[in-house]
Amino acid sequence: MAAWAPPACSRLREPVAPPISDPEVIAVRADEQLDVARLEPWLRAHLPDATGPFALRQFGGGHANLTYLLQFGAREYVLRRPPLGPIAPSAHDMQREHRVLARLGEVFPLAPRSYALCTDPAILGVDFHVVERRRGTVIRQELPEQFTDDPALNRRIGHMVVDVLADLHQVNPVSVGLETLGRPDGFIQRQVDGWDRRWHAAKDQEIADVDHMLRWLKAAMPTAQATALLHNDYKLDNLMVDTDDLATPVAVLDWDMTTRGDPLMDLGYLLNFWNEVDDDPRWHYVSRMPTNHAGFPTRAEVVARYAERTGLNVDAIAWYHVFGVFKLVVIVQQIYIRYLRGQTQDRRFAGYDERVRDLARKGVVLIDAERR
Repeated sequence: MAAWAPPACSRLREPVAPPISDPEVIAVRADEQLDVARLEPWLRAHLPDATGPFALRQFGGGHANLTYLLQFGAREYVLRRPPLGPIAPSAHDMQREHRVLARLGEVFPLAPRSYALCTDPAILGVDFHVVERRRGTVIRQELPEQFTDDPALNRRIGHMVVDVLADLHQVNPVSVGLETLGRPDGFIQRQVDGWDRRWHAAKDQEIADVDHMLRWLKAAMPTAQATALLHNDYKLDNLMVDTDDLATPVAVLDWDMTTRGDPLMDLGYLLNFWNEVDDDPRWHYVSRMPTNHAGFPTRAEVVARYAERTGLNVDAIAWYHVFGVFKLVVIVQQIYIRYLRGQTQDRRFAGYDERVRDLARKGVVLIDAERR
């Protein structure tokens, strides 16, 4: 089969859905405006049912890619584009995300469908694509107030998060034309080397704990036992759930780093966000998942459930957990350096240098625990 290559603009059709308000929608930030004069005609030419009055707003919760709500009367879409400033190679890949989401929903219904991709720099200056809008709740650092004292629900949420990941890893990439996505051979080595390069490109200070993590990761590298379709940024706030039942998934979001590789990479990255009640409080703040509430499974229970669902050997999961920490260190540093260089004015990122140091310390603590 020939390698997939996107057209300048591609198009899919879906039925019209009614509008609904969303508390996460904000007015577009001043430094993240889009050129509506160029964008609107392109959208009307390449989206189905884009006929009503046009309105543009922004989803305020993300930290990397910029995500906007598009409205044409009652018809709604979501536009995704890379963040402002320099972009690391292969990061924030809108062509990749469109390729995945154009077909993955055929076998994995939690993947929103991508309608249109634009690679013409005359429109926004960067690649972007437009996807289906799903409606529900995104759980971030805390659970919604009405659900905070329900351990049975929390346990169901925790199990759901694991089960969705296991289900994704059972998808046969051939069934949706993704058998050429990524390069599974040598995947672990390339991941370590690639994130090492990204760290050195983004860092603004020397951090001994990061150097320690890197040495250990390179010395203890495991051998992959399987190849699967990876989300590559899987965590609770990249899931949308039913507003009335938080244990019912509605969508998995943010697919721009999807690839084929070792599925334990996804599990290890998820563990990095899975707080427990006895963890260092600084980790709770950085990791941003409320899994320290009563009822949520422990990390050990998460690993055991995933192993049961997939049949994979998880003996080396500590290495994948530490790598997940290192990967997040780099991602947070990349966000911080964009803020430090004035490439974004978003004040949420002003203290991210402290988060980088806290995460690096977490990685060393995990390594020390593995050695005991």
